[in-house]
Amino acid sequence: MPEKNALEFCFGGKSGVRLDRALAELIPSNSRSFLQKLVRDGRVTVDGEICLLPRRALDGGEKIVVEIPEAPDTTPRAEKFDYPILFEDDSMLVINKPAGAVVHPGAGNPAGTVVNALLGRYPEMTTRFDCRDSRPGIVHRLDKDTSGVLVIAKTPEAQFKLSRSFAERETTKTYLALVRGIPEKRTREISAPIGRHPINRQKMAVVERNGKPALSRYTVKKTGMIGIFPVALLEVGIATGRTHQIRVHMASIGHPVLGDTLYGGTRSAAAGIDRQMLHAWKLTIPHPVTGEMLTFCAPIPADMEKWTAILNG
Repeated sequence: MPEKNALEFCFGGKSGVRLDRALAELIPSNSRSFLQKLVRDGRVTVDGEICLLPRRALDGGEKIVVEIPEAPDTTPRAEKFDYPILFEDDSMLVINKPAGAVVHPGAGNPAGTVVNALLGRYPEMTTRFDCRDSRPGIVHRLDKDTSGVLVIAKTPEAQFKLSRSFAERETTKTYLALVRGIPEKRTREISAPIGRHPINRQKMAVVERNGKPALSRYTVKKTGMIGIFPVALLEVGIATGRTHQIRVHMASIGHPVLGDTLYGGTRSAAAGIDRQMLHAWKLTIPHPVTGEMLTFCAPIPADMEKWTAILNG
């Protein structure tokens, strides 16, 4: 048997929280799927008894012990850091992530990610964090082709608090999106649960069963034509953070994000748009140490600005 590291916690969260979610908050340096596997493998005890159900609801006050097996060192390679910095102090870093950048290493992307660059700029992170699951400092993600505000923790303590802020919806997230067609309503709230697509497991979809609640609100800012296509620039606020939420919600009402080949087809390519026109514009979040509410704003990238500049409605 491999050597194990035993981590012990007293869960002080709210009654009803799932065990796997509690573990994700207590041990943010590991992915939720990894922690779920530990539960199913019998490596987690609750009040001294092995629990095999990741979905078990906790009452609060339980003693949780997690055995994490030793793993080979898969720390990502340190690389050059070349991202625009919006804010930085001893606890956190905020960057303007460009489109095309992957946040952390994974299948098909072992290098060239934001995490690789972080380890190049802050070599001390390799000792502060357990880097073997390739997500040191990561508290939320943006899709590869979505640009904008990305918050990163510089210490494990900050990672725990920032992750909890996202999980408990203490943040305010506002995006800009160029979409195909002009919505009939200038403002609209879309409340539709999102889950895995029933056929294509690589996609998400609005579903009637087994979906998670998802709420988006948009306002039309500008309208016009790009080539032969009517388009609109939307300001979109999301009250939840489901995978591909804006892309799925906008496609579900017939206005997919331009350039989104997964949910919107390839028609926008005819106008010269080669990536999804989605930008994480503003983010408000409590500082992990002071609790002060901070708002960060990322300038619109040049390719998206070029298209929004020709809209006039």
